[in-house]
Amino acid sequence: QLQLVESGGGLVSPGGSVRLSCAGSGFTLNSYAIGWFRQAPGKEREAISCISSSGGSLNYADSVKGRFTISRDNAKNTVYLQMNSLQPEDTAIYYCAARKYFCSTDNYNYWGQGTQVTVSS
Repeated sequence: QLQLVESGGGLVSPGGSVRLSCAGSGFTLNSYAIGWFRQAPGKEREAISCISSSGGSLNYADSVKGRFTISRDNAKNTVYLQMNSLQPEDTAIYYCAARKYFCSTDNYNYWGQGTQVTVSS
């Protein structure tokens, strides 16, 4: 069974950091672009970052640019999202998703179950 499994969410104080992981289960991620998305209560899902299969293309939404960093470790079959300078408005469920090779804001084939990130004092 092909799955993406997110981990690393939790409660963090404003200004703090957290690193999310997205691991492939049942398939290798090295031919897939991985996107990170988030959805806050009452809001639409937002595409926040993506890394191409080669790692050569990195995309960020304006809302996270300069604070979040996406990376991949194909040896570990995992993509990471390092989130720094977190603010309460970053509170959301964070999802990773996979599509072949190139980044996009939609048309992803596989989705993880999501991990909650709550930024609060």
